[in-house]
Order: sequence, then structure tokens, then C-alpha cells
Amino acid sequence: MSMRPRNREICADCSAPEPRWASINRGVLICDECCSIHRGLGRHSSQVRHLTHTAWPPSQLQMVQTLYSNGANSIWEHSLLDPSSIMSGKRKANPQDRVHPNKTEFIKAKYQMLAFVHRMPCREDDSVTAKDLSKQLHSSVRTGNLETCLRLLSLGAQANFFHPEKGNTPLHVAAKAGQVLQAELLTVYGADPGAPDSSGSTPIDYARQAGHQELADRLVEIQYELTDRLAFYLCGRRPDHKNGQHFIIPQIADSSLDLSELAKAAKKKLQSLSNHQFEELAMDVYDEVDRRETDAVWLATQNHSTLVTETTVVPFLPVNPEYSSTRNQGRQKLARFNAHEFATLVIDILTDAKRRQQGSSPDNVKDNVELILKDIGSRHGSESQELDQPDYDSVASDEDTEREPASGKDERTKSSESSDLSDGPITVQEFMEVKTALNASEAKIQQLLKVNCHLSEELRIMQSKLNSLQNENTSLKWQGTNSLAHPQDPQRRLPPRGGRAMSMYETGSGLKHYHPRSDSTHPDPGGLTLQPLPPNGSRVDGQSSMPESDYDNTPNHAELEDSGSVNAPRTAGWLGEGAIPESGDPDECEPDPTLPSTEDVISKTEQITKNIQELLRAAQENKHESFVPCSERIHLAVTEMATLFPKRPSSEMVRGSLRLLTSSASRLQGECHRATPADSCPADAQLVTQQLIQCAYDIAKAAKQLVTVTTKESN
Repeated sequence: MSMRPRNREICADCSAPEPRWASINRGVLICDECCSIHRGLGRHSSQVRHLTHTAWPPSQLQMVQTLYSNGANSIWEHSLLDPSSIMSGKRKANPQDRVHPNKTEFIKAKYQMLAFVHRMPCREDDSVTAKDLSKQLHSSVRTGNLETCLRLLSLGAQANFFHPEKGNTPLHVAAKAGQVLQAELLTVYGADPGAPDSSGSTPIDYARQAGHQELADRLVEIQYELTDRLAFYLCGRRPDHKNGQHFIIPQIADSSLDLSELAKAAKKKLQSLSNHQFEELAMDVYDEVDRRETDAVWLATQNHSTLVTETTVVPFLPVNPEYSSTRNQGRQKLARFNAHEFATLVIDILTDAKRRQQGSSPDNVKDNVELILKDIGSRHGSESQELDQPDYDSVASDEDTEREPASGKDERTKSSESSDLSDGPITVQEFMEVKTALNASEAKIQQLLKVNCHLSEELRIMQSKLNSLQNENTSLKWQGTNSLAHPQDPQRRLPPRGGRAMSMYETGSGLKHYHPRSDSTHPDPGGLTLQPLPPNGSRVDGQSSMPESDYDNTPNHAELEDSGSVNAPRTAGWLGEGAIPESGDPDECEPDPTLPSTEDVISKTEQITKNIQELLRAAQENKHESFVPCSERIHLAVTEMATLFPKRPSSEMVRGSLRLLTSSASRLQGECHRATPADSCPADAQLVTQQLIQCAYDIAKAAKQLVTVTTKESN
């Protein structure tokens, strides 16, 4: 089921007419531009879905429509409704505002920081407040007042709260009362349809006992939502739960790779995971499926001639600050799996989920235990190094992509060693080694939890210091620029952006501590910085086969140690990918006589843009034979534009933009050669299109920066 928006509906974030997307967990409708920002926040902040190009469960769509019609947006913009907010400078975004930074800053403040939500009065014990809110939620779900429950959830009420006196959860109450929409809202916020009450009955049992059979059937579908979504992604079918079919395990036509030793070792590693670890991996794969499906809908609904703008596809899963750095890095690496590799991983997860749900043991428990024993020695050698490793970047880096073939070779070697299992019996000594290792791991986990508590407190202190330093930095910049404007040098101009006041919606300082970047001295004030897709993400050849991806999300330590030294020049060369860096040096503001005229640069930029539009039209129409000629024309136009500038420009901004321009053009040309029908797989057409769009976007962004610099210098 889908919904066609009516003319009277407007975007909840910028008031643009006819929104085509919905944020399910926020209960609002949003336009395309705001949707691009929501997708960059991640599903933990906003779960977006297209209104007409995506299949909706009827009750879930009705829940979103009801929340939107009853003013759910006022929950997220409560303080903006106060007239005094206009006097303080607070306002929501307009359709005419730029995506970056205006709309981005507002949407991040609204949904990530919850800056405009009504705050409860401060109390000494936050847990008491959350318990009171959860009890109110427990009482409210028996009615049809959805917006009241959403307001309680936004303030911190727990959807899985177990009422000590009543002996059940809010979902039990909603199921017994037949409140279908309340059940949909609770499950969106994590309520478990299989959670037992004090007597062992689930919400599904409550619904059936009360005669609400349709609600009971819907709760069963929600209970199997993860595996149903994975199966539907591969084969376009869902299990028939009403007839007792709860799992569909698709089969790959060419399953020869499944017989390899590496594939067997990967499956054994998957089976050896604890239930908690397996659930985390399954949820990460679910998020990746959602990202790929939403990207496909995004590409199908956008005007490809205008895709080279500030909005584009999401190349990998955004960082979730609630997860560890290791897990975030593993989630991002899922985007590197080609279609066959990812389908194999999804099938293995579906198979093991069915096995675990039915309570059966793995096919070969003995091999799994031996596999754990083989890994014990390598774990002991690497435990001391893990604590010294730096946090991962918030986004995957180019250096990491270039080292992928080498690290893949190391992983193949390690997997070969671990798959070389003996056929001897398991001795008591080996069993005791496993038990000792598990006890040591448990002790280490407890120690890490304590360390994490201390680090959280230190991060809070550092955040407050960072805010004060930013305020001091802003005032110092103003003082420095004013002191430079003395009467002896009246022609000297102030730095154009050195004294920019901090926006009230600036969320970068509030989140940067989750992913520090020691290699970048000029952070992008706009918030989200798009990085190029991994170039090997869509390759289907001998180097990108199934054995290279054995689902191991553990970071390669040698890869991390080299990232700060071997590829340092490469990192410095990509400083031009973000916004134009700020500089406090007054010499940067003097006109550079060596730069070309603005008219010449604009002329070349128009030529590049025209060629990019031709390439995107060819990609939209699946004319792969036109990729190479279009990329050659783009590369020629880029080369002509680069020759307008001196070989060694004095401005760091110009150097960074030229590096981004030329390298992106070369990367685009290479991707077009690899995207020919003879070398590409039809299943990877979507990934190929994403690669081309990202390269074209980088070229257009670099050209725009050069136009901006030359225009500023000429003025």
C-alpha cells in the first residue's frame, strides 16, 4: 500500500509543498531535500520511506498519516511555537534556504539534539523521571491518542517498560485493547511482540484472546520483520505466517563458491557467534538492506540532470554514536560487498536465524569448537594492541579503500589457517583452555565497561571545554580581524569567513567527539561531508570474489597503524573535498594575480556540467556504451580547466580544489571503463550508477569551489 500526498500537505522541516517522503518514527512528512539530510542522520535518528514508491503495511501508513494530521511535528518544534523564540533568533528552515548549512543545521538540531522538544523539569534522579513517563505510556496506549504516546516516547518513556504492579508491558495493554496504531508506534520504538508478561503470555496471545485476530497477525509479521525484509530483498516474496511458514531461504543460482573452504570457515564463524553478537550483525545487515533499497528508490525518483547538487545517495551507513568504533567501521564496510557477496551473507544469516529460532545445533559443533581454539592464540597476541588503536573515522577513507586488496590477502591467509582443522578428538585440556579464555573475556568486558563510564564522563567535560574554547576562538577571530584593518593599510580586506559567528543550530561541536579526525585541520562547518564510494565496491572479478568477504568486521591492525604515516601525503591531497577551508592568514585575502579570469572559469565549468548531465542521462537510460565517450569528454574539459591555473597556485584552497577536480575525473574515467557490459554484472548496475554519480558530484563540487575562489579574488 502506498499514499499519494495531497496538495495541502507541506514538509515538516522547511514547509515545501507536496512532500514525497515520510519519517516513520517521527510521524512527519518531508520533501526530497530534507529527506537527503534525514538519510544522512541514520535510521537511529530518522527512518525514512517514500510515500508512493515503497510498499507500506496499511496500519503503519495509517499510523504515520494520523500522527501527521494531528500535529506530531509540534512535538519536535515545541519551543519554536513560543512567540519569544522569534525574538531570540530561533526559526525553522524555509524552502528557499540552502541545504548546507541552513537546513542541515536545523534538522540536526531538531532530531539529533532535540533542541526544540519540551523539556521536563530537572529532577535529581533521571531514572525516576523515565519510570514515571513509562507508567504514563503504559496507561495511555489503551486509548487512541497517538500524539500523546509519541510525546511521552520523545521525552524518554521506554516502549518495553515492564510495569511491576501490572506485570506486563505497554504493548500487552495496546494488544488487549485492540489499538492497532498504538501497537505500530510502540514497535517502531522497539517494543517486542514476543515479550512475556508475568504469566508467560505475549502481546500476540493477548490480541488473540481478546478477539483481535488481525492485530495478532500483524504482531506476528512485526516479530519476523527482520528476516522477512532480508528475504524480500533477495527474492521479492515474504513468508506466509498465517499458514505457519515463518522463513524463506532463497538460493543463489551459481552456488559454486559456497563449496570453498573459506566459505565454510565463514559460516562456521557465523554459527559460533553468541546470540547477542548474531543479533547485532543481523540488525546491521538489516540497516544495510534498508540503505540499498532506499538508494534505489532515491535514484528512481530524482531528476538525474540535477543530481550534481548538494544532495546525493548515501554511500554507506552513517555513524551511530551509541555503537562502538569497531562496530561502526564494520557497518560501513558492508557497502563494499558486491551483489553476490552481500546476497550470500544475507542467505547465511537467514539460514542461521532459522536454526537458532528452532533451537537446533550447528551442523558440525566439533569444527566450531576447533575453530575457536585456533583463534585463541591470535586473540592473546592482539589484545594488548587493541586498546592502543585510535578511534575509527566517522566515514570510510580513501586510504582505507586503497589498502583493501592487501588486507583482503591477509584475511584470506588467516582464514586459510583457521580452516585447516584437525580431525582429532577434543581433549579435556582444550576444553579447559576454551573455558579459561571465556572467563578472561568476561573479566575484560567488565573492565572495559568501567573504563567506558570514565571515558563518558571525560567526554562530557571535554565537550564543555570545547564549547567554551569555540566561543573564545570566535571572539579572538573578531579581535584579530579588527586589528588588521588599521588606517595604514586601508586596502586590506577582512578574512571573508574568519569571523563567522557560531550558529545556534551548530551541531558539529556536539558530535565530533564520537569520530575525531586528526588529519584534517579544516573541518567542514556544514556538518555532513560526502566521501567518494569505494572504487572496488562494484567490481566482479577475480579480486572481488566471495572468499574475500568472510563477514569478519574485526579491524586490521596493520591497516590502522599505517593510516597515519604511509598515506599522509594522500590525505593532505584530499583536503579540498570539504568546504573551502577557513584561514586566519590575512595574506590569503589578497587578490592573486596568477589566477585566471572568472569568465574563463565559468565557461569551462558550464562545459563540464553539460558533459556530466549527458553522462547521467546515459546512466539513467542504461546506455553503458555511452559511458566511456562521456567520461573522455569530461576528462578533456577538466584538463582544459586545470590548464587555466598555474602549476603551483599560492592558495591552498585552489590547490585542494584542483586536486579534487583532476583526481575525480580520472576516477570517473576508470569507473566508466569498468562499467562496460562486457566487464560488469547486471546485478551490480545500481552500484555502478552510484559510483558514477558520486564521481560526477565530486567534479562539480570542485569546479564550484574554483568558481567561488576566482569570483572572490576578482571582486
